[in-house]
Parts: sequence; structure tokens; C-alpha cells
Amino acid sequence: MFQGLSDKELRTVAACAHHETYSPGTEVVTQGKAGGPFFVILEGAAEVLVDGVLQRRLEAGDFFGEMALLEHRPRAGTVRAVDALTTATITSWDFLALLEESWPLCQKVLVELSRRVREADGAAHD
Repeated sequence: MFQGLSDKELRTVAACAHHETYSPGTEVVTQGKAGGPFFVILEGAAEVLVDGVLQRRLEAGDFFGEMALLEHRPRAGTVRAVDALTTATITSWDFLALLEESWPLCQKVLVELSRRVREADGAAHD
């Protein structure tokens, strides 16, 4: 989601994050519960389940919860720590304040989100 950001912009985003740790088996987010923060996995692994069915495995460098930064809808799936998990976590209010302060940062994030939506939809172009 932050792929197009400069080093300075990445440092600005990182300054808003705090680290959290989760024990194996702990649900980081739960399907159907209110949204919340965005997570980047720093260490460990997690699994994504939708309706109790394993969808994929997440590892260091992967992220989840990006849509919760922008909209306050229930979580679409459950993310559970597979082993000891450390994340960098950013709350929606901190993230929205960053976007409000910096149009260039906001624009880059929007471009990346648009690319990801197109990729998920399988669209090759407009």
C-alpha cells in the first residue's frame, strides 16, 4: 500500500505506527467485528480465514486491514497468529491525519489502492 512512497514519506508513516505482539492462536482481527487498525507483519506468520475457511498465509512484509483505515465496516475475515507475531500497527485516525497533512502522500496511497482493486478484480485497464 505504501509502495510509491519516498523514504521520507515512509519514515513519516512509520512514526505513526506502534508495535504489537500476539501469541500463537490469537485472533488479531475477527470477521464481523468492527474495523480498526492496519497491520504490517514484522515477524512471524498469520492465517486469513473467511467463514472459518483458510484463504491464505501472511508472513513478514505482508499487511492487512488497509480498507479499515478508510471505512468503518466490519472485518471481512479473521486473521489469526500462526506463531509468535509482531506487527507494526497504524490506527485509522493517525492514518487519516497523515493523508490530510500531505496531498502527495495521499495521492500515492490512492494510486496503490486503485492498482490493488484492479488487480483483485482482474481488470487489465479502465
